Amino acid sequence: MSSIAQKRGFGATVWDFMTTVDHKKIAILYLAAGGFFFLLGGLEALVIRIQLFVPDSGFVSAGLFNEMLTMHGVTMIFLAAMPILIGFMNLVMPLQIGARDVAFPFLNSLGFWLFFFGGLLLNLSWFLGGAPDAGWTSYASLSLNSQTHGIDFYALGLQISGFGTLMGGINFLVTIINMRAPGMTYMRMPMFTWTTFVASALILFAFPPLTVGLFLLTFDRMFGANFFNVAMGGNTIIWEHFFWIFGHPEVYILILPAFGLFSEIFSTFSRKRLFGYSSMVFATVLIGFLGFMVWAHHMFTVGLGNIANAIFAVASFAIGVPTGIKIFNWLFTMWGGNIKFTTPMLYAAAFIPSFVMGGVTGIMVATAPADYQFHDTYFVVAHFHYVIVGGVVLAILAATHFYWPKAFGTMLNETLGKITFVLFVVGFHLTFFIQHFLGLMGMPRRIATYLDGQGLNTGNFISSVGALLMGLGVIVLLINIIITSVKNVKVGNDPWGDGRTLEWALPSPPPFYNFKQLPFVRGIDTYWIEKMEGRKGITPAEPVGDIHMPNGSILPVFISLGLFIAAFGSIYRTEQPWGLAVLIIGLVIAFGSMLLRSLKDDHGFHIPKSELTDDKDKGVRA
Repeated sequence: MSSIAQKRGFGATVWDFMTTVDHKKIAILYLAAGGFFFLLGGLEALVIRIQLFVPDSGFVSAGLFNEMLTMHGVTMIFLAAMPILIGFMNLVMPLQIGARDVAFPFLNSLGFWLFFFGGLLLNLSWFLGGAPDAGWTSYASLSLNSQTHGIDFYALGLQISGFGTLMGGINFLVTIINMRAPGMTYMRMPMFTWTTFVASALILFAFPPLTVGLFLLTFDRMFGANFFNVAMGGNTIIWEHFFWIFGHPEVYILILPAFGLFSEIFSTFSRKRLFGYSSMVFATVLIGFLGFMVWAHHMFTVGLGNIANAIFAVASFAIGVPTGIKIFNWLFTMWGGNIKFTTPMLYAAAFIPSFVMGGVTGIMVATAPADYQFHDTYFVVAHFHYVIVGGVVLAILAATHFYWPKAFGTMLNETLGKITFVLFVVGFHLTFFIQHFLGLMGMPRRIATYLDGQGLNTGNFISSVGALLMGLGVIVLLINIIITSVKNVKVGNDPWGDGRTLEWALPSPPPFYNFKQLPFVRGIDTYWIEKMEGRKGITPAEPVGDIHMPNGSILPVFISLGLFIAAFGSIYRTEQPWGLAVLIIGLVIAFGSMLLRSLKDDHGFHIPKSELTDDKDKGVRA
């Protein structure tokens, strides 16, 4: 981004990114905003670990600790991990399938700005009386009794962000179904495209239950609707069902794209085709299907009964089978390969044992009788961090190094990348491995302090030191990004030298229209096939011709801003004299922008053939 700003001026660059509908620039927006929230969530995690460094700590109050704990979970899941992965999906998937953009570029932009303003609204709660304090799951009995507006910011902020994510999922589904290049059958799609496809289907079906739950919570909080108020005939357990029918597929919405990223990395740096491609595809689909059948394993201690517990325990065991297939396929991909241990490959290698540990403890907590012991202890905290950090965050760090040259045309420093890797991975295992034992010793989750003499001192001290090491690793990554951006040394289309899929056939960064001619796909790893046959580019499926591209638009910003203002007004509509007016103004801005969009005929623009034939893009062989 820095090189663009130098050429065009900072103001022009900001306007360009605010109005863009180009999937690659929207990817950069997702990565930048998600990266910012990742740092914010990391700082909240450090506050939690500093508080628990020693017994009887008074670093923060119990109330502020609850807010930090809640916001860390919400920020990391909804505002960091998922948006960063959607950023990589936006960047890579259209290139991998040989498309010029996503199916609905305007909706793509709207999806980002809804996520951004939803996250902004959520974090405003810090400055306006207190952040949400009922845990990231916001169980109804706690959230209904919370006295601050934090829960209202939670419900409305997640609602706005969730609309954006839902739009993104639908957009990716339509893009993959309708916009694959000639020859790109479903069973020739790269694994990252497959995992994007299945994760998008999960988004389509998992987010509506969350939306319904948040609507009911909002009506309970704002209008006294009593959906969850037991004293008034409501049912507090229904919130748990709504939340986890979303919440468990959400784990797979996060982990499946991570699996796809690692599949690309294993294959690239082993210089081999992915082992067992078709079994990997079917395992991915099966994980997506089973992901919807296990939500009540989060509720074993609620009292659903032995039969329900048994059914959900068996379903939870079953989901380990397709995941195990993937683990063995990655190992066999490396077996006999000419492995190159770049920074992304190091993360990929560290991912396998880390994620397997998360999977093994997952089987343990899925055993209903044993879960009565593990439930609400640090054992569960350790389990899901081994899945989320050991799977998703390692994938994000690996993909950051792997795809940085494709997004920005420059390579991150490999030495600094390996320093980040060592600090982060060592810090991660120090932080969370010991927490299994803290949990087995009886340390509950979500407590602000613990007493001296309970045997918990050493474990918490080690855990907090590990968290500081992880923070140090992220600082080294930031230094790496700054140095790379300042030096701005440009690289070619295939900087790793072993690119196998279509995105590596294009210049780095790709032109805004991606492909001058749509490519003809001749098999799995189509760019590798062309390279092995001695060609420098991809066989085209069409002659050079005029290209139709969509126009940029500022309306997604105004639609999202309008909903942001309306949500803010609705929170204060009864307390402040200006609340109702702000609510109405926000709705007018949002719906007025939607109306303007529907009235305006926007047919995009054409790039004439003459402008393309002189282009320096040699990515597609004419």
